[in-house]
Amino acid sequence: MSGASVVTTTVDSPEAAESLAKGIVEARLGACVQIVPIRSVYRWEGEVRVDAEWQCVVKTSAIRVDELVAHIKAQHSYDVPEVVVTPVTGGNDDYLAWVSEETS
Repeated sequence: MSGASVVTTTVDSPEAAESLAKGIVEARLGACVQIVPIRSVYRWEGEVRVDAEWQCVVKTSAIRVDELVAHIKAQHSYDVPEVVVTPVTGGNDDYLAWVSEETS
């Protein structure tokens, strides 16, 4: 186990993605946030919707996950924001050490 996690969320604009990402990195809740434009198909309030969204993929330390999730929920404009945490089970040890250092 590496002690790292990847946390994924989506937002409704590139500006919201950049603002959220900067806040996360500035607060040392994530070492890096990648922003990817995506198209989401989902059911909300009984209706199937198709929307452009921006996916934010945050690399963080497992010990910062709860604080990061709380930060995302507090800063998010959605009623029910997507926040999915995936544990990292391996990878480039040098990169994972950098993630740990940047989030401590």
